Amino acid sequence: MEKNRQLLKTAARLEALGNETRLEVFQLLVQAGHSGMPVGLIQKQLKVPASTLSHHIARLVSAGLVHQERKSRSLICRADYSAMDMVIGFLTQNCCLLETTTKEANHE
Repeated sequence: MEKNRQLLKTAARLEALGNETRLEVFQLLVQAGHSGMPVGLIQKQLKVPASTLSHHIARLVSAGLVHQERKSRSLICRADYSAMDMVIGFLTQNCCLLETTTKEANHE
């Protein structure tokens, strides 16, 4: 059951990152580090209309890839590094596990 839940969560996160704008937003937030970045600066950096950016950030938040925090009048967005690590870990957890089997099958 746990494996299926992890598969579904990873699929949802990859789907959220499957959009060019959302991928750019997430990449920018990863580059911003743990202190994050105000939404206004994200908008300025990526030159995306505010309503469009709001929609894309909401999808990233919903997928658990981004957290938001209100600081005074600014809305700060931060990448969730543990979620990012979970996706990367899921994709690489059995890396090359079947390599020997595949090589043997190719020689038959």
